[in-house]
Amino acid sequence: MEEINRDCCGVGERDCCLDLSKSACFHCDKKRIRSEEEYRRLCNRLSRIEGQIRGIRKMLDESAYCPDILNQAAAANAALNAFSRELLSQHLRSCVVNDLRAGNDEVVDELLSTLQKFMK
Repeated sequence: MEEINRDCCGVGERDCCLDLSKSACFHCDKKRIRSEEEYRRLCNRLSRIEGQIRGIRKMLDESAYCPDILNQAAAANAALNAFSRELLSQHLRSCVVNDLRAGNDEVVDELLSTLQKFMK
C-alpha cells in the first residue's frame, strides 16, 4: 500500500499526496490573484472585524454587562459572515467558473464541501 502524505494540507488524498518528497500538493498550491480593489475591500472588512474583536476584548476587560458584550459579539459575527459571503461570491464568479470552463468538475465537490462547513 502506498503511503499518503497527510502533512501537506491534511487532505491526504492519494491523487495529490503520494509523493512524500513534494513540498505541497495541489490543494496547497492553489492561489487566487485578486485585483487591487477586491483585495482592498476584503482587507477593509477584516480590519473592521479586528477592531470589533478588540472592542469586545476591551469590554470584557472593563467588566461590561453580558448582554452588551453579546450584542457586540453578534455584530462581529455578522461582519465575519458578510466577509465570507463576499469571498464566496468572488470565488464562485472567478475560480469556480474558470475551473468548470476548463473541464475541472472536481471544483463542484470542493464547493459543496466548503458550503457544508457554512451550514454547521
